[in-house]
Amino acid sequence: MVDILSEQTLSAIKLGAQQLADVVTLPARQRYTRFVQQVAETGEVWGLYRDGWALAKTDNGTLVFAMWPASEFADLCAEYEWDGYEPHAFPLDDLMTDLLPQLEEDGVLPGIFYTPGDRGLTPTAFMLRLDLEKELSRR
Repeated sequence: MVDILSEQTLSAIKLGAQQLADVVTLPARQRYTRFVQQVAETGEVWGLYRDGWALAKTDNGTLVFAMWPASEFADLCAEYEWDGYEPHAFPLDDLMTDLLPQLEEDGVLPGIFYTPGDRGLTPTAFMLRLDLEKELSRR
């Protein structure tokens, strides 16, 4: 059922090249807001996966788990150190109940909406959970 849902959701949000370009050039804060809204709407989050999830580091060396609101955005970042990684969806419920608590426990930050030219935002797992809960309560 999850695979069918993911395919339906993906086809419903396929982005044109211009729309994709317009979004990736937004400032990180606006991409973060879009991430929260879109993930709350679709119920899924995208990461890059190849024998493990794509991770990055902040300037001070803190590990970051990269995530996006749609496969197209993740796919744009599947280059350089993430070459060979493929977009992979997981349910919002898994993010909220499993991944965010695990990231918090491990001291890993969520990396929201990286682009080829920008690292995106790295809120705490706690802050991302609060923002998602707030957005979900509006629906």
